[in-house]
Amino acid sequence: MVRGSLGTHNQDAANRLIHKLGIALSEGPESSLWTELCVLLPPMTFARFADFTGVRRRQHPTWKQLKESYETFKRQRIKIGKLEESTLERYQYTLREFELFLAEKKLLFLRDIRVPEIEDFKVWRFDRIMKHKHCRDGAGLALDVSILHGVFAFALKREMMLRNPVITEGTPGDNPQRGAEPFNSEQLVRLREHAGKDMLSFLTLRWTGFRGSDAVRVTWLEIDLLAKEVTRLTKKRKKWVKIPLHTELLFALGVERDDRQMPNPNDPVLLNPDTGKPLTRPGLYRRMVALGRRAGVPSCHPHRFRDTFAVDLLLKGASPYDVAKLLGDTIETVEKHYMPFVKELRERVRGILETGVGLEKLARQPSEEPQNASKKPN
Repeated sequence: MVRGSLGTHNQDAANRLIHKLGIALSEGPESSLWTELCVLLPPMTFARFADFTGVRRRQHPTWKQLKESYETFKRQRIKIGKLEESTLERYQYTLREFELFLAEKKLLFLRDIRVPEIEDFKVWRFDRIMKHKHCRDGAGLALDVSILHGVFAFALKREMMLRNPVITEGTPGDNPQRGAEPFNSEQLVRLREHAGKDMLSFLTLRWTGFRGSDAVRVTWLEIDLLAKEVTRLTKKRKKWVKIPLHTELLFALGVERDDRQMPNPNDPVLLNPDTGKPLTRPGLYRRMVALGRRAGVPSCHPHRFRDTFAVDLLLKGASPYDVAKLLGDTIETVEKHYMPFVKELRERVRGILETGVGLEKLARQPSEEPQNASKKPN
């Protein structure tokens, strides 16, 4: 007689396992239930029943195997134009963090990664994020969890697991406490005063709202100085944007073109002023952080210029549709990320409340006009 622990103290769960085990035994070594029981039963128990029945045991898949298979799949997506290299890099960052966690917990096989282990990882990851000097209230955890959920969903499709152990933490970036973080007027003045060699990068970010990935890839072919506009297919959303060039940026581009003696159309506009080579996205980020330090402006990075561009347009009366078209975003994104009342928009509304013609003034005007009309001149 073959015996073994079921690995549970729950009577209902034990009964379900016994029922499945009975079916598997009756169906023999070719039963599809053995794959499930391999995960559900303790290893020693499964080994006893598998040996007794003659089931050919396969090696349990490991996290390393899943990671390698997942990265191979994503690189195939990159080759056919369905994924950006930068997106894979962000995924790999999360995978490395999870791998460190698994090493600390001495977890090797996928069957040992269950809901409790993932919940422990969330706490572990949150603590690491909070120790980072650029942390903003644990931002990034939702994205890490979402990426892991996708990785384990991939494992399910490849029949490496029976269920996804990851419970998501909402939509990444969907935090009502966080929205646009535009620079204020004083910060913009200080950044402009300290831009120095980075003036063209500063003006490009300030007056286009481009993400850093687009700003460093803008070529002279996309700049039309006569029409005073830049046209680009955005890297992230794959949307065409046509942005009027602000006078300040237009002048700087003209000077740059003349200094470079008519650059080739496919040459990038932004160069690293220290090396003369094309500016990279990480390079642009580092230079903006350094600019912020020189100007005494904290948390200065390329995306804050995008926030500034959007909020500035809204303050000047542009509609969410206008802003969405210029940013290459959806109206929903603009309303969700940029329209929440940051201080600048609240002050604009305050001015309208104090000076505009409202319901009370409109209600008084009809009653005043007849009185004035009834007075006849002497």
